[in-house]
Amino acid sequence: MSANSNKLSPRQKMINLMYIVLTAMLALNVSSDVLDGFTQVHEGLSRTNMNVEQRNASIYSQLEAFAAQNPEKGQQWLDKASDVRRATGTLISNIDSLKRLIVVKADGPKGDPDNVLSRDDLEAAAVVMLSPSDPRGERLRLDIDSYRDFIGSFIPDTLKRRNIEQVLSTEPILRKGTLTPQLWEEAKFEQQPVVAALTLLTKLQNDLLYAEGEALSSIHNQVDAGDVRVNELNAYVMPQSRMVMRGGKYSANIVLAAVDTTQRPTVYIGGQPLSNDRGLYELSPGSTGTFTYSGYLEVPHGDGSVTRHPFESSYTVIEPMATVSATMMNVLYAGIDNPVGISVPGVAMSDINATMTNGTLTRAGDHWVARPATVGKDATITVTANMDGRSVQVAQTNFRVRKLPDPTPFIAFTDANGNTDHYRGGKPFGKQLLMKAPGLEAAIDDGLLDTPFKVVSFQTVFFDSMGNAMPENSDGASFSQRQRQAFQRLQRGKRFYISAIKAIGPDGITRDLSPMEVIVN
Repeated sequence: MSANSNKLSPRQKMINLMYIVLTAMLALNVSSDVLDGFTQVHEGLSRTNMNVEQRNASIYSQLEAFAAQNPEKGQQWLDKASDVRRATGTLISNIDSLKRLIVVKADGPKGDPDNVLSRDDLEAAAVVMLSPSDPRGERLRLDIDSYRDFIGSFIPDTLKRRNIEQVLSTEPILRKGTLTPQLWEEAKFEQQPVVAALTLLTKLQNDLLYAEGEALSSIHNQVDAGDVRVNELNAYVMPQSRMVMRGGKYSANIVLAAVDTTQRPTVYIGGQPLSNDRGLYELSPGSTGTFTYSGYLEVPHGDGSVTRHPFESSYTVIEPMATVSATMMNVLYAGIDNPVGISVPGVAMSDINATMTNGTLTRAGDHWVARPATVGKDATITVTANMDGRSVQVAQTNFRVRKLPDPTPFIAFTDANGNTDHYRGGKPFGKQLLMKAPGLEAAIDDGLLDTPFKVVSFQTVFFDSMGNAMPENSDGASFSQRQRQAFQRLQRGKRFYISAIKAIGPDGITRDLSPMEVIVN
């Protein structure tokens, strides 16, 4: 190889150096939109983790209060909850340390996980997590396996325990385009941008807090507080929800604690008895705000006397709400089907309808598909819900409409096992596979927007012994006869370039794609 390179002219050496630099730039290029998406997801998960932590702390505080009230009975459950909190805290702290190491590797000693500078660094996560001399990723996997078994021992509900096992699964992962499953840590951290690795670790912390919450809830539910003695009767109002949407229905059960089931009390509200003997109180509010109501229970006794037990409660009526989210990203892409999730709390999917401006919105089972028309013009989704026989507008959400990002060109081929694969350049490619390939294809296949494009034309650029470029035009998306003849003359180790690639997407826009280098093996 050194003898051949010494014979190259200065001009040829400069051309080769330019293509090497261009190839490196293409290999390192990561879409800023994707990085921004990961950053937004990471920030959202961090906020969610704080909320879940507060919920778990509230359950733990209830167990502490019960143990203080009845140490003989409550201390054993508090000890179990303390073990769960300790194990979760240790693992979450370990993950925070891994985040710090990854950011320091990418940004230097002053790296801050809350302000990552080298978000697109593709090596830092792998170096920290997959180093053969210090396999932190393997240790993290083993710690998760141990934690998963430990937490499962506190959850008697088999369905919830199975859900925890799925959420914290570390089984090998079969990635798209691969033949054999990868170890969990390799699939998660190999060739991942720093911001993606941080997002994954924050999601893992979220899963740990979720598992901790399920374990604490199970421990709390096992505390038998029913043995506590009472010396008085009290009336209780148990609403199905204190929050009611305008146009919806408020429902509450009014009962007497420890009442004899053979002697149902009579319930009075505003001086009028309820029309049923089950203590079910229902009304349909017509305006928003907080409302208070009161009444009393009349309880008959065996000696013929009747006692009254007063009660008071309140409910809040709110405006209808809905959740509208683009399941791919926070924007809609023109020319393709965008999956959209639409839900209204407390309303069945069959009672929800939606329309969209600047495009079409169609229902697909329990999901929706939005197809915007014009790039740069916002699309507005309006949601209505059928509540108690009336159609009520519950939400109106605007989305930005953008054009699809540029696809990646590739040569499709079939490997020795009969599987279809894609060659994207930059590494050796078998000459026989090249001769069998029909032509050039392009697609966005990042696992998020999987969208094919149609290649319109391209050029292959070969170089003669004098370093002169010899371009050849394609036959549309297919290799032309002259291009195939040039392939036939190529020797092992030679390379050529595919440039001037033009492709058109489902949005009807023709794009000029980046060139690719082909090395003949």
